[in-house]
Amino acid sequence: MGSLRIVISAVAVAAVLAGAGAAGAQSPTLFGTVGPGASIRLTDASGNRVNHLDPGTYTIQVKDESPEHNFHLGGPGVDQATDVETTGTVTWTVTLSDGAYRYQCDVHPTTMVGNFFVGTAKPPPSPPTIAPVAPAVKLSGSVGPGKRIGLTRAGAKVVTLKAGAALLTVSDRSATDNFRLTGPGVNKATSKAGKSTTAWKVALTKGIYRYRSDATASLRGSFRVT
Repeated sequence: MGSLRIVISAVAVAAVLAGAGAAGAQSPTLFGTVGPGASIRLTDASGNRVNHLDPGTYTIQVKDESPEHNFHLGGPGVDQATDVETTGTVTWTVTLSDGAYRYQCDVHPTTMVGNFFVGTAKPPPSPPTIAPVAPAVKLSGSVGPGKRIGLTRAGAKVVTLKAGAALLTVSDRSATDNFRLTGPGVNKATSKAGKSTTAWKVALTKGIYRYRSDATASLRGSFRVT
């Protein structure tokens, strides 16, 4: 009897260990939800959105709470979807391998969508950030009538400006004087003969800029670019 009890105990221990091994081999569970409303998610057991997984077998429990949407998972070796018209909970067992996976509502594939990557697959690099281009500063230059010259911005005399693009509209109302703008990288002028209106696109950099008439030395002014 003693030997029999030892044998039975050994069998029982082996069964317990086998059961524990089977439990430990259970696949991880992920949770997919669609609805209510226009929402779709795939999360892990902690409620974190799934972004990257190791290759392997997974249980995916999908809760479809909207009769207007569905949950469709696709990727290498996987193509599973709930019906659009029905609601309820379904469970899938899937094997995920290296690659990109996408889940979406088939009715709204551009707005209700998510993705994750498995194994060595990685998301594409983000596009480089492009700094917004500041709009060109609008300036007004004038010479004449009579012996006068000026440069204004929104009606105020220009004293200082920030470096950057500028659009300068020059009203030359003198038949003898002209308007010339000089400074770092800039040397533009209207004609001394005749009247005209012209527009220049200029790139202002740090330094001193001067405007003047080539015909009358006393007609001049300047401003600083910082």
